[in-house]
Amino acid sequence: MLSDGVEDEEKWLAEGIAGFQQNAFCMHRALLLPLLILPGSPLLINVLSIPLQQKPQDSNNLRDALKYSAQMLSELRTSRLSPHKYYELYMRSFDELRRLEMFFKEETKRGCSIVDLYELVQHAGNILPRLYLLCTVGSVYIKSKEAPAKDVLKDLVEMCRGVQHPVRGLFLRSYLSQISRDKLPDIGSEYEGDVGTVMDAVEFVLQNFTEMNKLWVRMQHQGPAREKEKREKERSELRDLVGKNLHVLSQVEGVDLEMYKETVLPRVLEQVVNCKDELAQYYLMDCIIQVFPDEYHLQTLETLLGACPQLQSSVDIKTVLSQLMERLSNYASSSSEVLPEFLQVEAFSKLSGAIGKVIEAQPEMPVVGAISLYVSLLTFTLRVHPDRLDYVDQVLGACVKKLSGKAKAEDSKATKQVVALLSAPLEKYNDIVTALKLTNYPRVMDHLDHVTNKVMAVVIIQSIMKNNTYITTANRVEALFELIKGLIKDMDGTPIEELDEEDFKEEQNSVARLIHMLVNEDHEEMMKIITTVRRHILQGGPKRLPFTIPPLIFSALKLVRGLQGQEGDGVGEEGPVTSKKIFQLLHQTIETLSSVSSPELALRLFLQCAEAANDCDLEPVAYEFFTQAFILYEEEVADSKAQVTAIHLIIGTLQRMTVFGVENRDTLTHKATGYSAKLLKKPDQCRAVYACSHLFWVDEQDGIKDGERVLLCLKRALRIANAAQQMANVMRGSGGPVTLFVEILNKYLYFFEKGNPHITSNIIQGLIELIATEMQSDSSTHDPLADAFLASTMRYIQFQKQKGGLMGEKYEPIKV
Repeated sequence: MLSDGVEDEEKWLAEGIAGFQQNAFCMHRALLLPLLILPGSPLLINVLSIPLQQKPQDSNNLRDALKYSAQMLSELRTSRLSPHKYYELYMRSFDELRRLEMFFKEETKRGCSIVDLYELVQHAGNILPRLYLLCTVGSVYIKSKEAPAKDVLKDLVEMCRGVQHPVRGLFLRSYLSQISRDKLPDIGSEYEGDVGTVMDAVEFVLQNFTEMNKLWVRMQHQGPAREKEKREKERSELRDLVGKNLHVLSQVEGVDLEMYKETVLPRVLEQVVNCKDELAQYYLMDCIIQVFPDEYHLQTLETLLGACPQLQSSVDIKTVLSQLMERLSNYASSSSEVLPEFLQVEAFSKLSGAIGKVIEAQPEMPVVGAISLYVSLLTFTLRVHPDRLDYVDQVLGACVKKLSGKAKAEDSKATKQVVALLSAPLEKYNDIVTALKLTNYPRVMDHLDHVTNKVMAVVIIQSIMKNNTYITTANRVEALFELIKGLIKDMDGTPIEELDEEDFKEEQNSVARLIHMLVNEDHEEMMKIITTVRRHILQGGPKRLPFTIPPLIFSALKLVRGLQGQEGDGVGEEGPVTSKKIFQLLHQTIETLSSVSSPELALRLFLQCAEAANDCDLEPVAYEFFTQAFILYEEEVADSKAQVTAIHLIIGTLQRMTVFGVENRDTLTHKATGYSAKLLKKPDQCRAVYACSHLFWVDEQDGIKDGERVLLCLKRALRIANAAQQMANVMRGSGGPVTLFVEILNKYLYFFEKGNPHITSNIIQGLIELIATEMQSDSSTHDPLADAFLASTMRYIQFQKQKGGLMGEKYEPIKV
């Protein structure tokens, strides 16, 4: 059915063009003008194809010309074509009428009375051709200046009322608008004078606009209800015909601000409001905003905004207002000189009030529509009044009011708008500190669903990291953590869902990075910041604490090191900010971590704190942290690999400790060596035991050079290595690689060079021979890596022998 309709329309258009061209040809003959065939025409008229008795005389026959032109224009009387097809026919007519106008102009030069001609064309039988011809002659009439332009224009615009068919009337009045736009009595125009004024020009355009809008609106009531969608599409195709009138008005030089304010805008808005048509109201409001100057909009803001609440509730008013605010924002950005005008007219207050009235007048407006209006208003405010944080906060407050009583924004479009609202201040100021001053900012975030709240929190943290922003007061930290609470704790009413592990880790890592941006040189304030952060992150639960506690611990340790030598300088609300007080806080915090199944991490942090206490020369504190580390090792670290890592961390940290007295150090060293020998796997035992040898020989500390105990550790490691070799031989029928022996050999060489009197060249020689024997054994497993390690060690010994000097003499007895 649809294809049949299209084919019929094409056929009707072809018939119309054929009739049009035939009459156009005859009109040309009558005017003695050459026949111009328009390219692409489906029908070509040849003069020879017309019977002799039908040919007009080749003479200047004005009446015949008018007759054929009227018949040609009669093709425009059709009601069967869509606006799109009708436009094709109209443009052909327009071209021919321009030629006809040239002919009329030439006729007046040859003495033909333009007044007589103006009356003559009114004898055409049908009103539509008559009015097209009348407008064409009227154009020449105005140019002749035999009558005031305002009178002719008034006559033409009144006469056009005779055509009330929407499509035909719109195209007729469009033609009138086109032929008259350069003949208006405007300032500087040749048609301006005592008789015609700018007001006459404005009156003519406004009257034509009003009539065209009425015709355009009337189209919606033509035809059956089932074709409403088709009619709306056709109306949309014709909207530019109506809008051109407003463009003409904007081009009239005489329309200054005063006239626009007193006459033009009120008349146009009256027509917009009274038509009560959704399509017309939206399009015409958009036209007003786009075609008239920005300074006019600024000075007439109250009038323009006053019409918005009166529009139909279905009109997309949010887009209209958004475009208005965007234009005004661009105007404000164009020059700093115009900014005082915005303050003078109180643009923000008027826009804010208008948006409130629109939302109030349209209770059915979706939340997304209202929020998008506030987004536009906020964008306007940030561009025009960036220094007025009270304006920004007012917009956020209005948004909170709109969202209050509603369920959390779960609609994707509404959520997107709220995120845009919250992101705008961050993008403008590039400083979260400024956003933290906005009291309504966190209240808006509270209306986001849990997932989006977390996304927004990540955006805030990314902004801080990108702009390298440091948060320097406890109050701001409190406000910041209120904003990002979706990341640091489980929100009430949060649905139980399977979190993506990678996303969760990324979120918590971002919080960890954020904690390092919370700093202050003042020790008292920094202590308050640490206490505030601790209070918040301890609410995070067992999954979050392993991510968030370590950065807090290191921030506190940084403060401890800053306090070295300055004890008593910082005075807090509850007493001095001292290292001991901070260590107490650290101890409590790490204990929390050890209770949530993260013993290995807690052990590492206890050792870090012990090292910091060592730097502060606090032996009891350091000893307590080591004690806690050993308790965790004994009671919580069960995995064999974790035990190996932990014992090496303990040994390494203990080696660097300088604060312990002999008794405490012996106790801790004894514990470390005892645990080393109790590891599950023999190779792990061996490596841990020979690592303990460094606990008895520390170069940087006088007094800890117990060569005998070093030798005991190395001998014990050698026995364990030998046991491991025998066990491998029993289990696999062959010995393991000699790697452990080579490693122990390297330890012997290290202490030999350091001057340990108990490590002699004979002992080293014996170990080398033992390794050689093991490698030659049939049960030994050859490992290329172990062989390369041994070869490298032998080359080193040879190098030291050849180097000479005292070291060369020491190595000389060793044979490789």
